[in-house]
Amino acid sequence: MYSRRLLLFLLIFGLSILFVGCSGTQETKASTAGSLLVGMSTDAGTIDDRSFNQATWEGLVKAGTDFNFKPKYLRPSGTTTADYDKEIANFHDAGYRLIFTPGFKFENSIYAAQEKYQDTKFVILDGVPHPGNDYSKVKVGPNTVAINFAEHESGFLAGVAAALQSKTSEFGFIGGMEFPSVQRFNWGFQQGIKYANANLGTQISLKTENFIYQGTFHDVAAGQQLAAQMYDRGVNVIFAAAGSVGIGVINEAVARTKGGQPVWVIGVDVDQYAQGYYDENKTKSVILTSAMKCVNQAAYDMVKSVKEGDFPGGKILTFNVKNDGIGLPAKNPNLKEEVTSKIKEIVDSMKAGKVTVADKGDGLLR
Repeated sequence: MYSRRLLLFLLIFGLSILFVGCSGTQETKASTAGSLLVGMSTDAGTIDDRSFNQATWEGLVKAGTDFNFKPKYLRPSGTTTADYDKEIANFHDAGYRLIFTPGFKFENSIYAAQEKYQDTKFVILDGVPHPGNDYSKVKVGPNTVAINFAEHESGFLAGVAAALQSKTSEFGFIGGMEFPSVQRFNWGFQQGIKYANANLGTQISLKTENFIYQGTFHDVAAGQQLAAQMYDRGVNVIFAAAGSVGIGVINEAVARTKGGQPVWVIGVDVDQYAQGYYDENKTKSVILTSAMKCVNQAAYDMVKSVKEGDFPGGKILTFNVKNDGIGLPAKNPNLKEEVTSKIKEIVDSMKAGKVTVADKGDGLLR
């Protein structure tokens, strides 16, 4: 998706989609970096979570195909910093010199590892390296890149689209852990609904009890239970930003829709349309749209930068609406044409600075 020229431009300016596929055609050139061992460590999740971890892994797999290497992943036995440190050490000792860590839980580990293993390059997604809980001491070493996303902008677009499609309804949100990247999805979603209510003639209802955080990213059963309770209270659309917890939300929506009670889910991180099929032909889905982050593209681009000798070490990169780093899927079968057209207009307004979305929750639920 990103050409070499665009990548350099974005880096020069700090890297400050509408609808994106997050999988554009790549132009590769002969490697000058020699053979490369690329590893990825998950936290509590898996590479088949149909969300953030899976998107990262798919980006690495594609890079492996294009650059002739086979990526490897490890899943720590626990969820402590010591567990994460152990897997990073295992990768390093095995000769891996490019290590990806998706998720904020790796912030402390990468802070220490980038100093300890200066011969290794690190990419942390959705986080910045720092000691303990002290964000005043953020340090991105010359062998590290921290990649973050403007989730609030993606959530905003999903909120507007869902509101326009539903017109009058009650919406809910189920997050995983109450952490900034998940919170930004929530806050942007609420702002999108409020924008549609104020400017586009919709009447979407928001209630405090329908905006909750489950507390993990892996409890599928809990996600389904929370979704069932929410749908029972009259919610018609749930935005699930919760990793595998969101799979439970989708499962509940599929079960209800098959049973004659059609309800909707807004997917997260990747286009989750295929995860919500409820008909035998696998064409109809409970996924209304998805609030996407181009995680797979970000992972791919970082491998490409290493292979081409221009790894942007020491940088904190932000993928947002202006650089097409977030957005809704290229195809949204459950959205009307007039909805997609309006979203395109709003994206243009966001890029022009005419519509802005706050990354804070001031005056919003939760």
